[in-house]
Amino acid sequence: MRYTPIPNELFSTNRKRLTALLADNSMAVLPAAEPMPRNGDQYYPYRQHSDFFYLTGIGQAGAMLLLYPDCPNPAFREILFIEAYDIVKATWEGHMLSAEEATQLSGITQVMTTDQFEATLHECMNYAKRIYLNSNEYIKFKPTVESAYHKLAVQLQNQYPLHKFRRLAPHLEQLRTIKQPIEVELITKAGAITGEAFKKILKTIKPGQYEYEVEAGITHSFISNAANGHGFFPIIGSGINACVLHYNANNRQMLSGDLLLIDFGAEYANYTADISRTIPVNGKFTERQKQCYEAVLRVFNAAIPLYTVGNTIDYINQTVWEMMEQEMIGLGLFTQDDIERQSPEAPLYRNYLMHGIAHHLGLDVHDVGSRYTPLQAGMVLSCEPGLYIRDEKIGIRLENDILITESGPVDLTSEIPIEIHEIETLMASGQ
Repeated sequence: MRYTPIPNELFSTNRKRLTALLADNSMAVLPAAEPMPRNGDQYYPYRQHSDFFYLTGIGQAGAMLLLYPDCPNPAFREILFIEAYDIVKATWEGHMLSAEEATQLSGITQVMTTDQFEATLHECMNYAKRIYLNSNEYIKFKPTVESAYHKLAVQLQNQYPLHKFRRLAPHLEQLRTIKQPIEVELITKAGAITGEAFKKILKTIKPGQYEYEVEAGITHSFISNAANGHGFFPIIGSGINACVLHYNANNRQMLSGDLLLIDFGAEYANYTADISRTIPVNGKFTERQKQCYEAVLRVFNAAIPLYTVGNTIDYINQTVWEMMEQEMIGLGLFTQDDIERQSPEAPLYRNYLMHGIAHHLGLDVHDVGSRYTPLQAGMVLSCEPGLYIRDEKIGIRLENDILITESGPVDLTSEIPIEIHEIETLMASGQ
């Protein structure tokens, strides 16, 4: 691994907190993520499933986790299964975890090989009343590829049809939304790496470059600072591309007079930052661009105080949309009379701001958590108002990462330049 090892107390604590939520005499079984084929005999770079990493700290494939705190056999109450050492595989693919290394990473003392999983599971099934299985329950995502979790659920329900199966995802969501101090440190580190990349590229961007050159500079900076890479595919959108919310082709030549919207975040130790900035390609905002940028920045600054214990993401969204609606009037996009005549099902502001303002952040860029759940201390969320005027080829989004505390919001990424004078000064220094 390229990051400083995470103390295994985090993962031990996560497992204890999870098993405390399970019904009596219950077992939880989770597989590691499977490698995903790319083409020919190639796989995509491996990334561990966030839930499995959250509970084990293990980043390699071919692993299984069994948690059964009430098992009558003490040896089977917490087991990590890893691949048995294979000299041929190690020769071709590199280092394989030993049992000692797996224990050091995870804090799990009982480490067995995966060829022992079926027999061990079968014995535990004879004792357990309920089996908790996991699934991806992110509300806006329904992948067409079957996950390792789905395959395991189908397999066990076929093999043991008389057992009671329950959902593990709601319990993991409850836990993962509240970050432990070490998790906040890792997200902050990811944010700092992201900020360093932003400062570097500000000094190199010029008209005539291509969006992918900016992406390359960011990637170089991330990896040079020990990040895994990008926490999500970066958005590097210039001109009209800045108005495409999830644009990621990143192949347009940037022109003088364009705005460049960058939505990116380094992933460090599997935890990601999520930052958005908008800059002028030639180093100077036009008066209209300044007018629009300052409108978004005012709302950004006004939104952060809303990130307090007891509020909800839904409340933040509604409040900030109303703020942006007033800014849009000031920008001449529509009038108050237009608002009074608008359809309630199609408010005018939605033509210029189509997305929410906040989402949870952590092991995933769109981390688990409901927009209706009251905010609690320890949650980390994005704050990202935006403005998209397609007719003017103006797309602006400003985004930082906010920690909820009992004493108020803390901006974990406040050191990243955001004011117009900061951006123009840094861009001028690279000329």
